[in-house]
Amino acid sequence: MVLRWFEKHNKISWVVTLIGAIAIFYISTITFGPGISRINMLSTLYHFSAFFCFALFLQISSLKGKKKYAIFILALIISIIYGITDELHQYFIPGRDSSFFDIGVDALGALSSSLIYLLSVGFRNK
Repeated sequence: MVLRWFEKHNKISWVVTLIGAIAIFYISTITFGPGISRINMLSTLYHFSAFFCFALFLQISSLKGKKKYAIFILALIISIIYGITDELHQYFIPGRDSSFFDIGVDALGALSSSLIYLLSVGFRNK
């Protein structure tokens, strides 16, 4: 299984996590032309999937296939805080704005992948 491979190769998991964080930051600096709707399906899908993947790899890197609730919660909080700081960063980029809706979608993506990973670890370790 792919998850086990990333758990076994923990350094690669951390690199993927870091690349994901850098990609999110970079994409947040890109300005879009006029006429782009602030809340649209593509933007919502991007926010959900970006933070789904970021949180998933942060969980894999941190937990390494073990069921440790304190680390799980900490990695989830870090993912959500990163989503909040991403929106704050966008506030200062000309042509971009920040929204509470995006923070909510980021948090939902992070929570979804974190729960899925925790459940998969729980089922595997039984």
